[in-house]
Amino acid sequence: MFDLFSDIMACRTNALTRVDSRVKLVSALAVLVAVLCSTHLALPLAVLAACLAAMLALRLPVRLTLLRLAAPAVVVLVLTVVQVFMYGVTPLWTFTLGGCTFTATVEGAWKGALLGARVFGAVSAMLLLSSVTPAHQLFHALRWLGMPKTWVEVALLMYRYVFVLLDETADVATAQRVRLGYAGVSRSLSSLGVLSGTVIVRSLDQSMRTHEAMVLRCYRGSMPFGPLPVLGRKERWLLLLVPLAMAGLCCLAECLGRPQ
Repeated sequence: MFDLFSDIMACRTNALTRVDSRVKLVSALAVLVAVLCSTHLALPLAVLAACLAAMLALRLPVRLTLLRLAAPAVVVLVLTVVQVFMYGVTPLWTFTLGGCTFTATVEGAWKGALLGARVFGAVSAMLLLSSVTPAHQLFHALRWLGMPKTWVEVALLMYRYVFVLLDETADVATAQRVRLGYAGVSRSLSSLGVLSGTVIVRSLDQSMRTHEAMVLRCYRGSMPFGPLPVLGRKERWLLLLVPLAMAGLCCLAECLGRPQ
């Protein structure tokens, strides 16, 4: 669980971790916008393949990468199923379940595939960014981009204490398991309810303790952010060229995807 949510892989030294965090963030945002604006499968699938290839080249654990893609895979499955049966008029196949007739359509299948490709392409770009950029650098780059300081502070605190709550959740779940709290469906549901309530109560207690500790350390409503180094000529060129390149690729994909 710690490896799944942490940015421990971003602490490695490689070609991408040495790139300025502002360049990586702007590049990732450009890729994200291009993927979401794409109306054809080519660009999102190309982004997915490129990001997966980059993660393999950086020797990121394959199992960890697949686990991080598991959650969006469930979203993709739901989106695809909904689109297949709720959109379009050209029948693909029909079946009856419980007296109800369901018809899958060709248009729905294509739209579902496009939505799935967009999700996987966008998520893979964000996974690659988080795998080569430590969290504190990302938050600093967000401040450089002009994100409100309050939002960044909340994100910092959330990222810091999500691991504390994960540890507490694991401790409570282990204690329940030792006491046979998950022996059977009924006891499992009851234990899950107790676990959820305990985590909520502990999160509230932790928030109060954290605020008191911050006030004692002279917190007056805002956290200080140090200055970032001046961007070099290479980084400035990358900030300009990467979004332009993604815009060009998006336009090219749209032109090639149009029916002749």
